[in-house]
Amino acid sequence: MRILYNAFNGRYADSPRALHQGLLARGVEAEHVWLQDERFVGGFPADVTTVPIGSAAAVAALETADVLISNTHIQLDRWEKPAGAFYLQTWHGTPLKQIHRAAASIPPEEMMRELDEDIDRWDALVSQSPAATVLLREAFGYTGPVMESGYPRNDVLRAPDAARRRGALRKELGIADDVTAVLYAPTYRDDTVDEADAPDGLDLELLVRRLGPGHTVLLRQHYYLYRRPVRTGLAGLVDVSDNPDIADLYLAADAMVTDYSSAMFDFAVTGKPLMLHPYDLEHYRDQLRGFTFDLDTEGPGELVLDPEVLAQKLLALPATSAEDAARYAAFRRRWCGLDDGHATDRVLDQLLERILPDAQPAGRFR
Repeated sequence: MRILYNAFNGRYADSPRALHQGLLARGVEAEHVWLQDERFVGGFPADVTTVPIGSAAAVAALETADVLISNTHIQLDRWEKPAGAFYLQTWHGTPLKQIHRAAASIPPEEMMRELDEDIDRWDALVSQSPAATVLLREAFGYTGPVMESGYPRNDVLRAPDAARRRGALRKELGIADDVTAVLYAPTYRDDTVDEADAPDGLDLELLVRRLGPGHTVLLRQHYYLYRRPVRTGLAGLVDVSDNPDIADLYLAADAMVTDYSSAMFDFAVTGKPLMLHPYDLEHYRDQLRGFTFDLDTEGPGELVLDPEVLAQKLLALPATSAEDAARYAAFRRRWCGLDDGHATDRVLDQLLERILPDAQPAGRFR
């Protein structure tokens, strides 16, 4: 059996990585092959078999796979799904922003047709929560089976070795135990995604200066923005955009700031402070994308538009208002209640039932 993996079009990351490692741990006999972008070779373990994405070898691997596991559309290669193959789409986040044909602005129709063709190939879709299932079905017009399991990529946030992983990455990044690490993880903007010098949105130099000693800001740019130069030379700021998997950064951080990124639904699993800085709210909501729910009333807390106020709130942590605490708790129940550390087992139990009917499921986490 050959299993083909794709994460963010050529990286070793996210739920496909968690499922790959889960299958290896279970001893499932299979040939595991990953689509790889040469820019991200360093993120792959040396013993992982890869083929270059966007190549004849990739097409051959796709068209001979028995199982395909991807967290995004597989449309950089023109390929035909093999007869009898099972395509599991894990997707890469619960959507606050409108996606696919529901977005306020969409790509040219030719590209949309390619994406629709990919959706038609899906045999099952992984969802983080019942609420997310509704959004994903509506966005993609998808009517097939859904594995409502929580996200496998988030299992590490509840794993027994989470504290060890946190300590190891903080040591690697040079963050002392008594330093507060603030992760800044914004999403991209459709109208500036190809601009190498587009602004960050949040004035990072100002934020670092306002927070002062005892704080480190970790900048995680969206993976679409790989063209942008790594930020260096500013004490108190560490660019972690090249870190292979953002889940490790959630562990290393003590708080996170984002705007509209689906990272908010994953970081919320940790229960650590989460703040929203939607600096271009009206433009993004009304012109670029649109939202799937009212961020102002249904988000994890207050929308902080003023960067000075944002710095003050970060300095005041862990203090928070009772109202924000209640909103955050409700947000976590609604969106990440299934992320209990066992999503990988739930997905693999269901996957193996479909592709290996005689396989013995783990069973404990259904």
